Amino acid sequence: MSAKNITRREFIKAAAAGLSLVYIHPLDSLFYTFSRSNTVEFPNAEKLGRVLDGRVPIKLHPNDESPDVGELNIDDVVPWLREVTGSRPLWINQRFVEIPEGYVYAPNLQQVYNLPNKPLSELPKPEGVWVEVSVPFVDLVLANPPARSPWLKNTNTPRLYYSQIMWVDEIKVDETGQTWFRVMEKYGSFGDIFWVKAEALRVISDEEMTPLSPDVQDKRVEVDLLHQTLSCFEGNNEVYFCRVSTGGRYDSEGNQSDKWATPVGNHTIWRKLVSVHMTGGTTGGGYDLPGIGWTVLFSGKGMAIHSTFWHNSYGIAKSHGCVNAYPEDAKWIFRWTLPVVEPDPGEITISGEGSTKVFVKEQT
Repeated sequence: MSAKNITRREFIKAAAAGLSLVYIHPLDSLFYTFSRSNTVEFPNAEKLGRVLDGRVPIKLHPNDESPDVGELNIDDVVPWLREVTGSRPLWINQRFVEIPEGYVYAPNLQQVYNLPNKPLSELPKPEGVWVEVSVPFVDLVLANPPARSPWLKNTNTPRLYYSQIMWVDEIKVDETGQTWFRVMEKYGSFGDIFWVKAEALRVISDEEMTPLSPDVQDKRVEVDLLHQTLSCFEGNNEVYFCRVSTGGRYDSEGNQSDKWATPVGNHTIWRKLVSVHMTGGTTGGGYDLPGIGWTVLFSGKGMAIHSTFWHNSYGIAKSHGCVNAYPEDAKWIFRWTLPVVEPDPGEITISGEGSTKVFVKEQT
């Protein structure tokens, strides 16, 4: 689909009813606000870290008892110099990230990159393409207000974050020359549609979604709840290994509970989606997350192996029952497991044979 011009009037009309979803600067022109959104200059470093929660201390040394030398807030982006082993008593994770000012506890940072793209003049496929966020974050403009998704109703700065995956079906260029992608969710959507600056999104090619070892039928995935790891086997050969975060067996007060536990036992993959909107639980203890990439459902209760952008605590059980994985790990597992998913429609649901088994065990 070729790029279309969008006028200032059209843009204002599209978003007028959704002003609460856009961070408004004290400027005279709303359109100028949109054009200026996400003008944050990210640090010039090969690898970056995005702060996942507010008021994160910067330590002088990689030690929880070390003096604070500064503080970071949610969505701050800092250079990720290296990851080191430090000391945080009573915590399983002992990793810290060195930044120019000191050290930050690693689970507080999402590892990201700033890889802007040259905007396209037309889509590779007229019906649409899958895209992945390739910058630390990008602001959204709601194209069809009012907001429908719970997460949108609870934020004044709607954003997509590094590694989230969405569907693009239209390109427009505004009167300033800025190229915009119209993005949405094909699966699990509440119906929200957005405009996003095109340079923040990378088109996922068909080639990088090609299946891995598609002719091998003797495949299985093993999830170890005790060690918080995942292994992929072809016959007796382990061909992939990674750390994950599964569902915990304890509630917020430390009491044992199976509410969010990953189900132990033998399972079969029954659905796969390139991206899906995930919602579950209840107010205060639930979740509502858009653009979850490389989702592999293996339990009838909705448990899945999938990409994660909201935490960096792999190796610790903290999910709502799913198996959280690094984006690159989730993508490999998605491509390797059966059944094979075609880029369009980007989803398949099957039952019976021809699907990879998933074994969830509590101990080796």
